[in-house]
Amino acid sequence: QVQLVESGGGLVQAGGSLRLSCAASGRTFSLYAMGWFRQTPGKEREFVSAIRWSGGSSYYADFVKGRFTISRDNAKNTVYLQMNSLKPADTAVYYCAARRGVGVPPALFPEYDYWGQGTQVTVSS
Repeated sequence: QVQLVESGGGLVQAGGSLRLSCAASGRTFSLYAMGWFRQTPGKEREFVSAIRWSGGSSYYADFVKGRFTISRDNAKNTVYLQMNSLKPADTAVYYCAARRGVGVPPALFPEYDYWGQGTQVTVSS
């Protein structure tokens, strides 16, 4: 069982930055791929970024490439999402997710095993 708690969301102006954190419980955090998804009202949860269990490979949705960076610190059981050059279109609830396994993390939200409660990110124009 893994419990995930996100933090770091908030209100920021367009062009600004935020760093989201996701703290995980459990001794086997390093065995999980981690992902970030986001969701706005009336829309399906969409993939933002993911990172392999080792942190050696990371993956991004096209709309965040070059602006967002995912990283993880297995010693701290934490995954991060650094978000730069934020746009109003980035406004959403951001969720972190965990999937047990060492393969390439999927971009489909049903394939993740555990979810955090979400943190709101609002980007004003």
